[in-house]
Amino acid sequence: MSQQSLLSPVTRLLCGLALCLCLPWASAQDLPVAVSVTGNVATVRVGLPSQPQFAELTLAFDDASGLSAASLGVSARLVDVSDPALLARLPDGSVNQLQAAFPLMLTIEPPAQGGLSFRRTVHVEVHTHALSYVAGSPLRLFKAPIDGSFRDITDDIAPGSIRARGTTGGFSQFLVLADLRATSDVVAAKFARLQTLVSQVPLAERGPLQMDADSAQAAYAQGRYADALNALDQLRARVQDRAGLAIPDEWRATRDADNIAGELLASANTLDFSIGYQRDYGH
Repeated sequence: MSQQSLLSPVTRLLCGLALCLCLPWASAQDLPVAVSVTGNVATVRVGLPSQPQFAELTLAFDDASGLSAASLGVSARLVDVSDPALLARLPDGSVNQLQAAFPLMLTIEPPAQGGLSFRRTVHVEVHTHALSYVAGSPLRLFKAPIDGSFRDITDDIAPGSIRARGTTGGFSQFLVLADLRATSDVVAAKFARLQTLVSQVPLAERGPLQMDADSAQAAYAQGRYADALNALDQLRARVQDRAGLAIPDEWRATRDADNIAGELLASANTLDFSIGYQRDYGH
């Protein structure tokens, strides 16, 4: 048996991604985007002179108002994968690895007077053939406020060649990168965010959600992954039931509303993904 055949699929992927670092991408440059909107779904196609369909971004809103190409405020940019300022925005620049084969930052910054608003969540998918899929892929979808810190919002990594999916209760910037942190560290960070979001829920609604979050965290700590996922399902169901009634659930381009319900749902979704990943692939 050859040495190459002994490598796991994930190891082979990482080796291939490392080789991509030699590709001669130019440093930061803007790319053209074409935006189309149908109902609650916006599709953004990002092109290069050599690859007219370099990437496609799909945004599926639960319930949008004033959605149009102009109101989204979408832009795309190739970034320098070794830029210290960009690496400093990642949780750990030594193990959060931007890929030279896909050094794309997508920015969604709706203009304040553009009229866009939505309730609950937006389901985000970044699709590209520049990266390859394997089971257990370390590729993840990260999100940050403009010039702020990035965090993992991944709900799913699917083939085709890569479809990185996540959920958000707001915007602005997105990256697809390889996250080589220990899964247990990722889960711990996501539980911390979930607990912070629960603490922002109106006091009258907080108790049951706190119980669900605590139950999920305790079950996870004991290795009872199915129980942890069930508790997150209960939390999501409670949020969906009370969203817009007792838990604020609207995002507006004027930035004068807090979409707590949307952020809670997004937080539970990505935590669900990481717990499932640890169950299936280990730490």
